[in-house]
Amino acid sequence: MNTLKIGVIGCGSIAQHRHLPEYANNPNVEVVAVCDIVEERAWKIADAVGAKAYTNYKELLANADVEAVSVCTPNYLHAPVSIDALNAGKHVLCEKPMATSSEEAESMIDASVKSGKKLMIAHNQRFVPSHQKAKQLIENGEVGKIYSFRSAFGHGGPEGWSADGKDSWFFKKDEAFIGAMGDLGVHKTDLLRYILGEEFAEVGAFVETSAKENADVDDTAVCVLKTESGTIGTLAASWSYVSKEDNSTIIYGEKAILRLEDDPVNSLIVQYSSGEVVKYELGGIQTNDEGGQSNSRVIDQFVHSILHDAEPAVPGEEGKRSLEVVLAALESSETKRIVKL
Repeated sequence: MNTLKIGVIGCGSIAQHRHLPEYANNPNVEVVAVCDIVEERAWKIADAVGAKAYTNYKELLANADVEAVSVCTPNYLHAPVSIDALNAGKHVLCEKPMATSSEEAESMIDASVKSGKKLMIAHNQRFVPSHQKAKQLIENGEVGKIYSFRSAFGHGGPEGWSADGKDSWFFKKDEAFIGAMGDLGVHKTDLLRYILGEEFAEVGAFVETSAKENADVDDTAVCVLKTESGTIGTLAASWSYVSKEDNSTIIYGEKAILRLEDDPVNSLIVQYSSGEVVKYELGGIQTNDEGGQSNSRVIDQFVHSILHDAEPAVPGEEGKRSLEVVLAALESSETKRIVKL
């Protein structure tokens, strides 16, 4: 099997903590090029991984050796960089949220179709063992009709995680476009769509900036979501959880309650209506705490789709639908109305 040659565009935290280590652990790839507008960072990472350094991503895309790229830039660059990469004949793994509008997302999907190259969005929560098990239990009918759910994703904020700390692009509206809802909320809209196996029909939301003085984007959001079949629930996304990260989801069904990532030891607890409780130790979720160096399986899935010419695990269309729920939440907060999808 030929070694797949990879370029990484954007060498901030997500590249350093997820993409580069996971490429390094995959025997079928070699990172041959890295790019960052901060020249010093580009050189440092290039030296560390034995790749060529670039400060202009278009020059990286002109490198004929590069077959696929990870797009790890600030949010506002996701679509333009991904589209340029696809048009240059490269497969693309793009960080979430995939774009800042439905139109941008659609243009990315079109570029993928026209170029015949793969486009995958890095929604890693689909690959968490507890989440996959919960989806399976629901599909098997073990939970019965789903009545309700609540999901949260919150931590102390990007300053503890981003390569630029308090000066991070995450806080700047012109670069991030959206705050906690884009950083964390979109993970959960994608996860809920995946686990429940259906689309959302209506969204209501309150989106505020209450915790971060240096931010012109949201840092705390609470959404009410209704699926096409009428299941209702809540999603909270926040950068104002000052202690331990919360990444839990609870699903209330007719026959059982599923508690996902809600217990420090058992990543899935199933509480049946009969009183029986089943606990699964399936290995934790990736976290930004303690270095968070566990394998998210995103890179392996992306590489597999290219080498075996398979549909990516999270294709552009899926990324777009998950983004549209977040865009609807923003619209709801601004208009003070329930938004139909």
